Amino acid sequence: MSRHVPVRALAALGGCALLATSLTACGGSADPDAKVVTVYSADGLKGENGDGWYDTVFKDFEKKTGIEVKYVEGGSGEMVQRAVREKSNTQADVLVTLPPFIQQADEKGLLAAYEPEGSAQVDGANKAPDGKWTAVVNNYFGFIYNKKELAGAKAPKTWDELTGGAYRNKLQYSTPGVAGDGTAVLIKAMHDFGGKEPAMTYLGKLQANNVGPSASTGKLAPKVDKGELLVANGDVQMNYAQSKDMPNLGIWFPAKRGKKPTTFALPYAAGLVNKAPHEANAKKFLDYLLSRQAQRQVSEIGGGFAARKDVKATDANAIALDKLMDGVEVFEPDWADISENLTAYVDDWKSATGS
Repeated sequence: MSRHVPVRALAALGGCALLATSLTACGGSADPDAKVVTVYSADGLKGENGDGWYDTVFKDFEKKTGIEVKYVEGGSGEMVQRAVREKSNTQADVLVTLPPFIQQADEKGLLAAYEPEGSAQVDGANKAPDGKWTAVVNNYFGFIYNKKELAGAKAPKTWDELTGGAYRNKLQYSTPGVAGDGTAVLIKAMHDFGGKEPAMTYLGKLQANNVGPSASTGKLAPKVDKGELLVANGDVQMNYAQSKDMPNLGIWFPAKRGKKPTTFALPYAAGLVNKAPHEANAKKFLDYLLSRQAQRQVSEIGGGFAARKDVKATDANAIALDKLMDGVEVFEPDWADISENLTAYVDDWKSATGS
């Protein structure tokens, strides 16, 4: 398999408690000398039971540096929107999102240039030329299904199957423009169906089976595992990690009828927030995310793909992930076009689906 890899709580912010799903801004100015770093991140890298990549990385980083990690998570779009609202009183030090939201964050002036230690080992397509962001975990877009209810020949393979009556009120995908994986549904559909118009026609038809909007992709997996849903969207890293505790999750890649299954790289990309209240701590944190130790743990603990090309994972997870990707065609989206036209694409999707 040829791998093209261009790249998710309760947190206290300045003495203000935040739920991950609560995006109420905290007022006040942060102490620049405090031994803390505040991370706003897309969901997927923190474990349900404290056993995710973030859980390990945060603990190890705090032990090594004495710097406490304050963490807030949500959909990629949510995190960018929050940071935009806080531009006059910056709260976050580090922003981690999926494309195209990391590019949008840069366009909105949210990121400052910083090239973390180890970033020279990240492929050029996986980082901004001006140092505004770099992939820290490589990943691929995908779908999940309940492999208990859809065993054997019943396992879905094509887009067309999802419009059938068997999936009525048993299918859900996260909201494009809000969640990174939700936006990825649009990107893959436009690629697989050969353009925006046929993709929107299909998604309009699919809407008859769609349960409804979801701001977070990560919340869909438990529903699939329990059988409340038969199919949902996701991504390989998050869903592979979740499958350790959710045995009914199966990962798959929808294909257009008669074609190979397809996917594209959807990395977690991190950047230093412009005017970060704890800039020095943020730089140390970004350095640690790309350290050899943290990168070796990406597959072993997180179920993802290392961003550094000089870190070659050979653990059982890495072998299983390579097997999962075998035979899947990987395409590279035009991220510049998607970032520039995302609002229009999302509006078209709303019109097509009546959302």
